[in-house]
Parts: sequence; C-alpha cells; structure tokens
Amino acid sequence: MSVRTYNRSVRVGNWIEDICLEEDTVKDHLERRERGELLIQKASKLQGTILKKTDLSVSVDGFVHFGDHVMLMNEEAQDQVVTQTDIEPRQANALSVSMSESKMHEALKFSGKCDVSSSKHLEPNARNTFVICSTLSEGVPLGTPLVYGQHFCLRTLPGIGGDLMLQSDIATFQQSAKKSRKQLLSCVEETPSYLTHWKILSFDPQIRMETEGSPVPANQKIIFNHCKTNQDLCVISDFMVRTPFGREYEVVAYTELNSHKAETEVNHWIIKTGHPGDPPTSYHPTSRAQQ
Repeated sequence: MSVRTYNRSVRVGNWIEDICLEEDTVKDHLERRERGELLIQKASKLQGTILKKTDLSVSVDGFVHFGDHVMLMNEEAQDQVVTQTDIEPRQANALSVSMSESKMHEALKFSGKCDVSSSKHLEPNARNTFVICSTLSEGVPLGTPLVYGQHFCLRTLPGIGGDLMLQSDIATFQQSAKKSRKQLLSCVEETPSYLTHWKILSFDPQIRMETEGSPVPANQKIIFNHCKTNQDLCVISDFMVRTPFGREYEVVAYTELNSHKAETEVNHWIIKTGHPGDPPTSYHPTSRAQQ
C-alpha cells in the first residue's frame, strides 16, 4: 500500500482557519490599542493618576495644621546589621494606600475599601499623601494647628486619592491583618465615625501628659494613636505583603513596648510636610508650670 505524499506548496490541515484567526488577533490588538486598553498603555496611565507626584504643604511655623497635605514616615531601623540572609533590616518607609491589581489598571482613582501598607518609595504621590481633617463633631477651621490629644481624621487626597478615610477596629477571627493577625488598617468610603478617629501623642512618654494641648511639631517623631482601641500605628518589618507596586511592609494598629514600658521605633512616625520653616520652639513643661 502506497503512502500518500504532498508537495511543499500544498497546504494541509485547517490552514484557512489559522489565517483567519491570526487576522482576527491582529485586528483585535489594533482596536484595543486605539481604545487605550493595552496593558502597557494602562501602566503608563498610572504615572498620571495613582502614581502622580504631589506637593506637600509647607509648614511656615513648624507645626501641623488642619488641611495640611502630609506624609507619615517611619525611619529606618537603628541596627542595620544583617543577621539573616533572607531578612534585611527595616528601611525608611511611608504609609501608603494600595488597591487590588484587577482594579488598579481600570480605576482612575482609589475607590471602595483599600488596603494599607508601608512602602519604601518615599517620593510624595497620591498613594502616600494624606490630609489632616477634623472630625464631623468638631469642625475645626482649616489652618488651625493640630494639638496633642486632639481627635482628627486622616483622609486620602480628593480626586485621585478617592477621599478615603483611614480606619481601624478591634481584631477578630474574621477581620485581622493577613500576616501578623493583628489589628487591621484600611481606607474606606464612609462618613467619619469613632473608628476613623486618631490622635497624636508625644514621642517622650515622660512628658506626655504635660504636652497635651500643645501644637504638634512637623518633621519630628510622634506617636500615632487610634482613639477607640488605644493602639498605635505600627510597621511590621518581619512581614512583607505583596501589592501591585511590589513587596511592602505590613502596617497594623499595635503598641509594641520595650522593657521600660515605652514605645519602640516601629511605633515612631514623622508627619512630613514640605520645606519646613524655622523649627518650633522647644516645649518645656517646667516653664509652663512656673507660669
């Protein structure tokens, strides 16, 4: 029985279907490019939306005010000695808002419930720039200095930032941080409630009561405390979370104390403003008592 052979010029199989499929693929690619739906086009749009560079408020008197655009930064660990090959010491980081990758390329702004992490990217942008806002009950005018112990809300930027509010609540089995299982932080779209109330405490616990009611200095270490749970903002350098922007530190509400019952450096934050003016006058509790 002879075997049937074909010449090289003879097309075998579903050749017409393959040609049509290839033409449809090219046509679909061109149509998506015209509509700006290609992944590379969506990624470039992030530079003008979520990753757009922002300007921080300039503090002339060296204090933090209501309505200021600020960043919350945590300094690098004092001990930079590498003890394990796969774990590096904590680097300087900034509180940042993150969203799911499925929404990131489609949305023009942050919306819905967004996660919070701490990024090593320290340039101000829509992710890590927040606004100091008053609570609904107080209604403090813009430009009023924020004082120690005063309740306030922390919002993302209007427009691109989505005007979300930073909130937290007691950790439960159903609601807790992914890695550390501690008190969860998130940014939500809702009216101010007691879950969104925060206050600033003095960095030095020995003069914390004396400094209450004094203006909060900018670009200096402070304690960022949640009013309802009395837990401090904390960066967990031992746990890294995956975000569309890379691996970042997990941030929770948790007070970590040392042997002297004082907060450790993972609870130390800096409210960073623009180019600061003259440093504020140092506060001396003894001089206030003498008055």
